[in-house]
Amino acid sequence: MTMRGQTAFGSTASPLAGRTIMQIIPELDAGGAERTAVDVAAALANAGARALVACDGGRLISDLQAKGGVWIRFPAKTKNPLMMALNIQRLKRLMAAEKVDILHARSRAPAWVGYAATRLNKTPFVTTYHGAYQGGSSFKTEYNSVMARGDVVIANSEFTAGQIVRLYPQAQTRVRVIPRGVDFREFSARSVDPARIGKLRQAWGVPADARIVLLAARLTPWKGQRVLIEAAALLAAQGLKDVAFVLAGDPQGRRSYVREIDGLIASRNLGAIVKRAGHCDDMAAAYLAASVVAVPSTEPEAFGRVAVEAQAMGTPPVVSELGAAPETVLAPPQSSASQRTGWRVAANDAPALAAALGEALALGASGREAMARRARAHVEENFSLERMTGETLDAYAALLEGRPWL
Repeated sequence: MTMRGQTAFGSTASPLAGRTIMQIIPELDAGGAERTAVDVAAALANAGARALVACDGGRLISDLQAKGGVWIRFPAKTKNPLMMALNIQRLKRLMAAEKVDILHARSRAPAWVGYAATRLNKTPFVTTYHGAYQGGSSFKTEYNSVMARGDVVIANSEFTAGQIVRLYPQAQTRVRVIPRGVDFREFSARSVDPARIGKLRQAWGVPADARIVLLAARLTPWKGQRVLIEAAALLAAQGLKDVAFVLAGDPQGRRSYVREIDGLIASRNLGAIVKRAGHCDDMAAAYLAASVVAVPSTEPEAFGRVAVEAQAMGTPPVVSELGAAPETVLAPPQSSASQRTGWRVAANDAPALAAALGEALALGASGREAMARRARAHVEENFSLERMTGETLDAYAALLEGRPWL
């Protein structure tokens, strides 16, 4: 059904040198899709290609430009049907002016614009499924279908690939699995100055001697903040001390959910130990500051970047047994206890989450160090940035050369 790509070019000259690849995404703000766009742009620039990113803007624009990418302001965030129709001709002209060889869409609304423009321009079209788009209605299934219309359809996990083929079987021969990659230079315990950890603890209001359970995700119900709060209440009732639960994530305008979260914290008398910290710009330090990272999603994760990054830093994750999580965390019964790199628990199950967090917090020094080594080796083997960017660039090259990409 799906194949992992192998890079056809290594140290030799890249077939993409001199080519122009444009990625289109609503904006370059925080998130896995946005970070991946920047990482791929950097790899393209290193290969001698022109790496364009068309979007509305965002906090990662400076990072993109520092790594050799070129930002083109484009109203890609709009979901207004009239504006999207106008954007088709606008994008068609832009691609012609920039002599774009491939367009790569990373989100649905701009993908519809890109799909139409590339059919007019007869330009290869690539899509990446960054989310688990499950339909739910005939309209939603049709709207999501644009992500399965690429000449190459990249899935960020085997779980995501299975979802694509189940909903859009006609795309089966065009689906390729390329998991998200981690930059091991950034996500390395050795690269984090202890002062960065101290700065975060101070910003979060966590004492220097308190252990941290970190949930790093935007504030939205399916990310499981409510489940973690209930688990924190259970652990507190069991006498757990000197532990802070940090919710690090941007509310993104969800004021009612923020009020709900704050109300739940207050009703459980957890104001002293549960901290709502807002967006975090230094995730490497955040993972290292944590004793355990919770990923208690109540809906399937298409990949699970947080769990992989946490393992790269040597911090054990506890993830919901949903979606792609089983692909990223080694745990019994699928793996032996001696291979464990984290915990998997039933989704939306606060007692199970509390039990797993308790086990992780109870690890001794030698057990924690051994798990950290296993986790780092696991992600280095399976989720490297070089592998992800290499396979993506090889997909581009295969399209341009008219060869199969396997």
